[in-house]
Amino acid sequence: MSEFNFSSLTPDFILDAIESTGLIVESGLLGLNSYENRVYQFIGEDKKRYVVKFYRPNRWTREQIEEEHQFAFELAEHDIPLVAPLKYGQSSLLEYHGYFFALYPSVGGRQFEVDNLDQLEWMGRFIGRIHQVGQGSRFSVRPQIGIDEYLHQPLQILRQSQLIPAQLEKAFFTILEMVANKASDLYHCDNVIRLHGDCHPGNILWRDGPTFVDLDDSRMGPAIQDIWMMLSGDRQEQLVQLDTLISAYEEFADFDMGQLSLIEPLRAMRMIHYMGWLARRWQDPAFPRAFPWFASERYWEEQVLALKEQLSALQEPPLSLLTPNFNQ
Repeated sequence: MSEFNFSSLTPDFILDAIESTGLIVESGLLGLNSYENRVYQFIGEDKKRYVVKFYRPNRWTREQIEEEHQFAFELAEHDIPLVAPLKYGQSSLLEYHGYFFALYPSVGGRQFEVDNLDQLEWMGRFIGRIHQVGQGSRFSVRPQIGIDEYLHQPLQILRQSQLIPAQLEKAFFTILEMVANKASDLYHCDNVIRLHGDCHPGNILWRDGPTFVDLDDSRMGPAIQDIWMMLSGDRQEQLVQLDTLISAYEEFADFDMGQLSLIEPLRAMRMIHYMGWLARRWQDPAFPRAFPWFASERYWEEQVLALKEQLSALQEPPLSLLTPNFNQ
């Protein structure tokens, strides 16, 4: 399967793939919010709700996806509320005419509230539990968060893109390279573990506590990667949130306080990686439909300003904890 744009993933193809497992679909297919992969919800003949996920061809190898699934099963075995794939026979990773896919139980819930300190305390405890399990072994085939994938490759992709207005190119690439260079200088981490990897509020459902979904970006990296995306608001608000998260986290796993200095480099890396990701996927027809603003002049003007603000953040002292009695 060489195509990356899912052009052959028709409704009939999807139904045939699902029913190849023996599961009969009784409802229509409801497309869920996913762009890297294709994800649909449906009701089976047993009246239960399911989700089917078709992996983007050529993004992950079979071994890398299987390693993601194994991590999900390991977390579930430790009673961590994470939605793991269903097994059919001995396998959770299925294949139909060249497409890898997996089936999941459908779970509901409301959105996690990033400004709710009670919910943040819950999140700190559960991320600590995830990392307690994650420290038990290492990924052997999934990648590690690093500056090549998150900075160097996106920079190259953006330089080749035709989307950046000519009159903004000089200003954009000047500040982009300054941010990338500063983030590269600051990002140094030897203490890496298995992570959720993309632990932002959109991947958390709230039902009397958090339920984690989507380990698609799971990889090796610093523990702070699963924590910093919980932070919001101004610096003082983030200090209170960080204090709440780490205090609860340390009930289950030790936290390396030196990683607080990685928050802003990781934020910069995510900003640049995101722009590179959109540019890389622009030939997929779903992307111009979903992100039409990416091709607008206003978007790139806003990115110049956002990168200038991020450069200032990279030059500030790292966030620190309010609570004095943590292990240093």
